[in-house]
Amino acid sequence: MLKALFLTTLTLALVKSQDTEETITYTVRDIDECDIVPDACKGGMKCVNHYGGYLCLPKTAQIIVNNEQPQQETQPAEGTSGATTGVVAASSMATSGVLPGGGFVASAAAVAGPEMQTGRNNFVIRRNPADPQRIPSNPSHRIQCAAGYEQSEHNVCQDIDECTAGTHNCRADQVCINLRGSFACQCPPGYQKRGEQCVDIDECTIPPYCHQRCVNTPGSFYCQCSPGFQLAANNYTCVDINECDASNQCAQQCYNILGSFICQCNQGYELSSDRLNCEDIDECRTSSYLCQYQCVNEPGKFSCMCPQGYQVVRSRTCQDINECETTNECREDEMCWNYHGGFRCYPRNPCQDPYILTPENRCVCPVSNAMCRELPQSIVYKYMSIRSDRSVPSDIFQIQATTIYANTINTFRIKSGNENGEFYLRQTSPVSAMLVLVKSLSGPREHIVDLEMLTVSSIGTFRTSSVLRLTIIVGPFSF
Repeated sequence: MLKALFLTTLTLALVKSQDTEETITYTVRDIDECDIVPDACKGGMKCVNHYGGYLCLPKTAQIIVNNEQPQQETQPAEGTSGATTGVVAASSMATSGVLPGGGFVASAAAVAGPEMQTGRNNFVIRRNPADPQRIPSNPSHRIQCAAGYEQSEHNVCQDIDECTAGTHNCRADQVCINLRGSFACQCPPGYQKRGEQCVDIDECTIPPYCHQRCVNTPGSFYCQCSPGFQLAANNYTCVDINECDASNQCAQQCYNILGSFICQCNQGYELSSDRLNCEDIDECRTSSYLCQYQCVNEPGKFSCMCPQGYQVVRSRTCQDINECETTNECREDEMCWNYHGGFRCYPRNPCQDPYILTPENRCVCPVSNAMCRELPQSIVYKYMSIRSDRSVPSDIFQIQATTIYANTINTFRIKSGNENGEFYLRQTSPVSAMLVLVKSLSGPREHIVDLEMLTVSSIGTFRTSSVLRLTIIVGPFSF
C-alpha cells in the first residue's frame, strides 16, 4: 500500500506580476486514522489508511495502488520560492485536489486568486486580495470522493451513513453499524451469525452462567433459583432464604435449613399433617399407666388426680391422707382410726356389759359374774386396713397368747366373721397363729372377724378362752 504521509515546510512566496498578486502556499499533512482511532473498523474488518482518510476492508481484500506521476499545468511565476505546483494524482483515492472525509489539516491561512493549483505535498489557492476571507463555496468543478463518502455543501468529502439512509443491505434480523466510508452488518446481542442468518445463542449451554437454573430466552437468558433460594444482587448467584425470619409459618418452633425449613413442636405437642401446625398430644390415651388413679389431659401436658382421701406424690402416685393427723373429727370419747382412703371413729371403751375395761385396754368378764361362765374370759379389740383387691393368699394378721400357762394346750380358730370363707387361721406355734386372706376383697368394706384362742389344761381340769375381735377395713382402691 502506498501510505501517503506528506510533511513539507511552509513556504511563503511573494510573486509580482502585472496584476500584483500574492500567493500563500498551504502545507497539508495526512492523519493516520488507523493509528489514532481506537477500534476504527468493526466486524472483523481491517483498517487501510489513505491520503485524507481510511477504509475498512475485509481482511482478504487486495489493495492496488495507482502511482500516477504528477502532471504539470503551468510554470511557476517569477519570484516564487521553489515550490512545485501542478495537479498530482497521489493514489486512486486522492486526485486533482480531492479532499476525502476531512483527512487534511491546513497549517496556514491563504490569500489566493481565482485559480487553485495542487502539488504533491501542498496545494495553492489564489484569490483576489480585495476579498481575502472568502473561499469559493461553489467551485466550477465537482470534487471526487472515495467510495462511502459524498461531497458536502462545504465542498468536503463526508461519510455517508448508510444505516440512516437505508442504503445498506443488512438483513431484517441484523443490525446495521455505520463505519467511516462503509458499514457493517452485525447480529444483535445474544445472537450469532450462522451462514447468512442470526441465530440465538443458548447461553445456558455455556457454563458457568447461573448458580442453579438457567432459562434461555431469544437473545438473552435469565437465572432462576430452586425453592428456598433467591437471586442475589448479581442476578446469578442463589442465596438461601431464611424462612424463619422472612415468613415464619411454623406454629411453634422454626429451624432454617439450606433451601428449606422444618417446624418442631414444644413438649406435649406433635406436628399435624401439614407439617406446620402443632396438635396437643393426649398422653392419657397413649398409656394407661401414666397415673395411678386418673390421668387428666391438658394443652401440652397432662396431670394426675387422686380420689378423695388420697394425695398426689411424685406427680403420678396416690398416697393415703392420714386424716387422723390432719383433720381429726372424732369426739373425745372416740378414737380415730385411719384406713386407706378415709378414717373412722371408734369408741375408746368398746366393752359391753358384762365386760369391763382394764388398764391394758382389755375387756374382761369378771369371774364373779355368773354371766361370764359361758363367755370368753377376755375380748381384745384390734383394727387394721388393707387395700382393695389385695393379692391372695396373703398373711394379714398374727394372733399370739399374752399369758402362757404351764401344762396347757392352746388351739386357735375363727369363731365368727368368716361366713364366705375369705380367711384361714393357720397355727404357727403353740402360742400363736396367722390369719391368712385366701379370697380377694373389694372395698370399701368392713369385716369383723373374731379370732378365738382356746386354752385347755393337759390334765383336763382347766379350760378357758379369749377372743381377739379384729375389724378389717378394706379400702376403695388397690393403692
